[in-house]
Amino acid sequence: MIVCVCRRISDREIARHARAGMGFDEIQWELGVATQCGQCESCAREVVAQCSASSPVAALRNDSVLACACAGGSACACAA
Repeated sequence: MIVCVCRRISDREIARHARAGMGFDEIQWELGVATQCGQCESCAREVVAQCSASSPVAALRNDSVLACACAGGSACACAA
């Protein structure tokens, strides 16, 4: 799902960076999420919080082996 319409950033892309150990501020700087209209900030922060809690630190290139423990299950961005 697209979280940031202005920058066309998906929840999966945000989750991938969060699983790599990046916090919201770092992800915002790297991807540009929530830097234009700001309507996506709360959703983007929620994706970061869910994924950071379930997979504290992982390399970006290894994201296919990670599994999510979020309550979101298969619909959660962390599962991708």
